[in-house]
Amino acid sequence: MLRKLSYIILISNILLLCSCNSRNEDLHTISIGFSQSIDHDIWRKSMDHAMEVEAALHSEVKLTIYNANRQEKKQIKDIEKFISDKVDVIIISPFELDSIIPVIEKANAIGIPVIIIDRKVNTSNYTAYLGADNVEVGRIAGRHIVSLSKGMANVMEIQGASYTSPGLDRSMGFHQIINQYPNIKVITIDAQKDQLPKKAFVKILQSSSDINYVFAYNDVIAYQAWKETKIYIPNNKIKFIGVDGINGPNGGIQLVKDGVLESTVLYPTGGSEAIKLALKIANKEIVPKNNNLSTILIDSLNADIMSNQFDKITIQQSDIEQQQKIIKNQEKKYSTQSNLLKLLISLFIIVLSLAIYSIYSGITIRRKKKELEETNKKIVSQRNEIEKFSEELKLSNEARFNFFTGLSHEFKTPLTLILSSVESLGSELKTKGSSVNKEINLMYNNSRRLLRLINQLLDYRKTEDQKFTLKASKTNILDFSKSIISDFDREAKKRNIDFSLTTNNPELEVYMDRNLMDKVYFNLLSNAFKFSPEKGKISIVIKEDKPNNIVKIHFKDSGIGIPENELKEVFTAFYQGSNNYRNSSGIGLYLSKSFIDLHKGKIDINSKNGAEFIITLPLGKEHLDEKYIIKEPIVDFVHEPDYLDSEFIQSVEPKNTEDKYSILYIEDNSELLDFVSHKFSAEYTFFASDGTNAIERALELIPDIIICDLNLPEKNGFQICEILKKDLRTSHIPIIMLTASDNQDSYLKALESGADIFLTKPFNLKVLAQSIKGLLFNREKLRFYYTNNILNIEDGDFGVSEQDFLRKLNDLIEKNLDNSAYTVEDLARSLTISRVQLYRKVKAILGISVSDHINNIRLDKSKELLKKSELNISEIAYAVGFSSPNYFSTSFKNKFGVTPKEYKSKK
Repeated sequence: MLRKLSYIILISNILLLCSCNSRNEDLHTISIGFSQSIDHDIWRKSMDHAMEVEAALHSEVKLTIYNANRQEKKQIKDIEKFISDKVDVIIISPFELDSIIPVIEKANAIGIPVIIIDRKVNTSNYTAYLGADNVEVGRIAGRHIVSLSKGMANVMEIQGASYTSPGLDRSMGFHQIINQYPNIKVITIDAQKDQLPKKAFVKILQSSSDINYVFAYNDVIAYQAWKETKIYIPNNKIKFIGVDGINGPNGGIQLVKDGVLESTVLYPTGGSEAIKLALKIANKEIVPKNNNLSTILIDSLNADIMSNQFDKITIQQSDIEQQQKIIKNQEKKYSTQSNLLKLLISLFIIVLSLAIYSIYSGITIRRKKKELEETNKKIVSQRNEIEKFSEELKLSNEARFNFFTGLSHEFKTPLTLILSSVESLGSELKTKGSSVNKEINLMYNNSRRLLRLINQLLDYRKTEDQKFTLKASKTNILDFSKSIISDFDREAKKRNIDFSLTTNNPELEVYMDRNLMDKVYFNLLSNAFKFSPEKGKISIVIKEDKPNNIVKIHFKDSGIGIPENELKEVFTAFYQGSNNYRNSSGIGLYLSKSFIDLHKGKIDINSKNGAEFIITLPLGKEHLDEKYIIKEPIVDFVHEPDYLDSEFIQSVEPKNTEDKYSILYIEDNSELLDFVSHKFSAEYTFFASDGTNAIERALELIPDIIICDLNLPEKNGFQICEILKKDLRTSHIPIIMLTASDNQDSYLKALESGADIFLTKPFNLKVLAQSIKGLLFNREKLRFYYTNNILNIEDGDFGVSEQDFLRKLNDLIEKNLDNSAYTVEDLARSLTISRVQLYRKVKAILGISVSDHINNIRLDKSKELLKKSELNISEIAYAVGFSSPNYFSTSFKNKFGVTPKEYKSKK
C-alpha cells in the first residue's frame, strides 16, 4: 500500500511540474511574425540574420520568418497566416506599395500591431515604420558626386523599381541635390527586378563616351555595371557609387576597399532594431510612428574602419549566439536537475530507505548549480564588455561627427568673407578701381585661416599614422618665444590685454624642433586669446630647473577656464569643453601633446581663475636619439594668429540720423561684423553686438531690423530671437537669422523661435540687402494698415503681437480719454515699459509719435460724438481729454480741415 501511495505522489508531482512549466512558457512567450519580400541577396539575408540573433537574446521571443520571393499574392497569404495564428506582432517588408494594403489594414483593425520595415506602403493604418531615410540616401550620393566633380559631370543613374518606395525616394533625393547644379547632366535608366538592364546600359555606355559617374540603386547593380563596363570599355575612368554598404565578400564595403566602387551609402538592415521595436510594442510601450535609421557615406577613407567595426560586431554576434546556446543547454540542465531535486525530496519523505541516496543527489545538484551560476556570471561579464564596447564605439562616432560639424562651421565664416569680398571686388573695380584694399586683406587673412585648419587636419593624420619625424636643433628658448608672441601683440593692444613674457635665464638653450614647437605655442596662445576677456591677462613664464635638468614653460590666462571634471579629457582628440560656446576643431591640444611627447617632455594643466598649461622639456640632448638632432633648423612654419587685426579694417561709427532705418547686427566674428557694417552703414544706421549683450542692446536701441548669427558666445540665435519676440518692447522688430547650418531642423527651429527670414552662410550680400528691404516694405504696409484703422484693429495676416499691443494701447487710451492729465509717462507705466521704448515701438509700428497717436484717437472719438451725441462742443472737448475748447477746435481743424462747429452743423 505504501509503495502504491509513493508511486501516485511521484506521478502527481511530475504532472504538476510539467503543467507549471508549460503554463509559464505559454504565459511569457511573445510571438513575432516577419514577412520578407525578397530573400536572394546579401542585404536581405543580413536582415533575417540580425532578427534571428536579436530574437535569440530574448528567451520569451518566438520568431517566424516567411519569404514571399517577389510574389505579392504569396506575401498576402503569409500575412493572412500570421493573422490566423494570432501572433503578437507582425513585421512586414512590403514588395509593392499598394497590393498588401488591405491585409495590413485587416491586421490593424483586429488589434494586431504591424511594423513596416525598409519599404513604405500607401497607407497610414499601421503601428510603426522602421527604416533608413531613402531620400537622404539619395541626397548623400548626390552631394558626394557634386563634391568629387566640383559641380561638372555626366552621370548615369540606374534607378530602382518604380513600384517600390526605396527606388522612388532614392532617386528623388538624388535629383534634389543634382538639380541644383546645371553643369551636372543625368541619364536615368530603370533596374529590372533589382538587376542591371544590360542592353540599355551598354547602349548608353557606347553612345555616351563622356560618362563620369554611375549611381546605382544598390551595390549589386553597381557591381554588375562595373563588370559590364570593364568588358566594353576596359580602361574607363568611370566612378561607381552604390547603396547598402554590407560587410563581407562582394559586399559594398569590400568593393570600396577593392577599388571597384568609388563609394557606397550605408543602408542599415534594421533587423535587430525591428525585434527591439516589436518587443516594446508587445509590452505596451509607446513608440514613435516613424523610426529612422542612421546612414553614412563609406569611401576609401573610412572603408577599413567600417569593415573592422562590422567584423568585430559579427564576431561579437557569433560569440553571443554561442553563449546563448550554452545558456539554453545550462537552463535545460538546471531545469532537469531542479525537477530531480524535487522528486528526490518527495521520495525521501515517502521512502526512508532512499535517504542516503537523496542526500548524495542533493550535494551533486548543488555543485552543478554552483557551476551553472559561475557560468552565468561569466556570460553576464562578457555581455557587459560587449555593451561597454558598443557604448565606446557610439561615443567615438559621435565625437567624429561633432568634429566635422565644428570644422564645417569653422570653414563657413571665413568663406562668407572671402566670397562676399570677391563679389564686392567685382563691383568696386568697375567704378573705383583702387578702393579694394580692405576686401583683399580680408581674403588674404581668411585664406590663411583655412590653410591652417587644413594643416591641422594633415598634422592629425600624420600623428595618427606616426609619420612625424623630430628635427631638433639647439634653440634659445627666449628668442624663439619672442619671435612667436610678437604676432599676438596687436591683438593684445586692441583688447587691452596684459600680455607678458618672463624668464629666469635669458641665455637658456633647449634642443627642440622649431616647426613643431611653433605649432604648440600657436595653439596655446590662440586658446588663451580666444577665451580671455578684454582687459584680461595672459603670461608666458620660462623657468629653468637646474637640479632636475629641465625647463618649464607656463602659459597662464584669465579666461573662462576648464571645468575640473573635464581636465582629464583636455588632450583627447575632438574634445570640446562644456563651457566652450565657440566653434573649434578640437584637435589643437591633442596635437600639442603629441608634439611634446616627441620631445620626451610632458604637458600639464591647472584651471583656477583661468587656465594654465605647463610644458616640461628635458635640457641637453642625451634624451634624444642622435638621428633626430640636426645642426641647422629647418623652418617652414607660418605663425599668424586668428586675431590678426588688419590696418585696413576700421570700426564703423554709426551715424544715427532720423531719415535712416536702423539695423542691429549680432555677430561674434569681428571681421564679418566689420565687413557687413561697412557695406550697409551708408544706407542704414548700423549698430553692432558681439552676442554678449545682444538682448540689452536690442532693448536699448529698439532698431528697425535685427540681423542675428546662430552660434554666439552666450545665448544662441534661437534663444535671442525667442526672447525678443516674446518681449512686448521688441516683438514688432523683424529678425533675419544667419547660420552655417543648412539642415531642415535648423530652419524649423528658426521659424519656431520667431525669425522672419533664415539665410545660410556663405550668404550673398545682394540677397541680404533685398531681404532687409523686403522686411522694411512689409513694415510700411503694416504701418499703413494700422494708421488707417486706429480704432478697429482686426485679426489679419499681420503680426499677432503687434495687434495685441495696439489693442492694449488703445484700450488704455480710451479708458483715460476724458483725463487731460493722462500723459505718455502714465501710458508707458501702465504698459510696464520705459517712455523711450514706448516711443520707439509706436514710431516703428505707426510711423507717428505716442502723443500724436493719442490726439488722433481723441479727435476720431470727438468726430463720432459730434455726429451722434447732443453734447455741445465744449462738453465734447472735455469728454475726449482736451484741456480747453480752443485747443480742441484748433487740433480738430488741423486734422479734418473744418472746425468742430462747421462739422456739427453739416450733420
